Amino acid sequence: MSDFLRGTGVALATPFNKDGSIDYEGVTSLVNFCIEGSVEYLVVLGTTGESVTLSKEEKKKLIGHIVAVNNKRLPLVLGVGGNNTSVVLEEVKEVNSDDFDAILSVVPMYNKPSQEGVYEHYKAISKVSRLPIILYNVPSRTGANMTAETTLRLAQLDNVVGVKEAVGDFTQVLKIIKDKPVDFKVISGDDALALPAVTAGGDGVISVIGQGFPVEFSEMIRLGLSGDIKKAYSILYKLMPVLDYAFEEGNPAGIKSILKVRGICDDHLRLPLIPVSSALAEKIKAYIAQ
Repeated sequence: MSDFLRGTGVALATPFNKDGSIDYEGVTSLVNFCIEGSVEYLVVLGTTGESVTLSKEEKKKLIGHIVAVNNKRLPLVLGVGGNNTSVVLEEVKEVNSDDFDAILSVVPMYNKPSQEGVYEHYKAISKVSRLPIILYNVPSRTGANMTAETTLRLAQLDNVVGVKEAVGDFTQVLKIIKDKPVDFKVISGDDALALPAVTAGGDGVISVIGQGFPVEFSEMIRLGLSGDIKKAYSILYKLMPVLDYAFEEGNPAGIKSILKVRGICDDHLRLPLIPVSSALAEKIKAYIAQ
């Protein structure tokens, strides 16, 4: 059921108009750009989509729009997470399993739960979800690391099919790859480490930069998966400058600047996020123009 998770997924940004409303034309352009760029799947309402600043009604409308534009062309993964387990469970129950192929659920942020608390949180989600679950570990945002041991324990649950691992500690990634069940997917949540993770036995990436350079990034991951390491790394080395630019002043400010230069959408964000500095915007323009 989770075979589509092998390759490149992109964590879609949410384009906004100058007045802060959702730019649905920009959403359409972005979805089509990613599909035409041959990525394997799309992730809706992740961190990159500024989901924490969207109202429930906006989320509903945005989901409907993306589902319609995608029109079953690619698998869709929906971000459903939070630090109140009971609220997350209600949201998971509401997900339309006809529209989505899996959910991506982040380790609870701010509360800083123990490893047993993290396990029980996901176990509760697994009991109510009709869809496969991808765990998401991103300690730089949540303030709590889900250890390799907890990830591997959760991997034993029937509908927990993978982890998006953005721990920043490659040894932890390797521990999971080494001891994971055969069908459990290890998906990089770090664009710069995605290819090394794949060549170590990982399954792919849920990428930020992939929506700015879908052709190049998805081809790099496919080459890595097929064992053509030299060609794969030649693409990575070309992308390295813009990988740095994309995160230099935070995500999704960097990727929105890239998307603006590429003519996909404007670079408006919702406070407390702001666009990148003019100096960084110039570096991004120069990279894309070369």
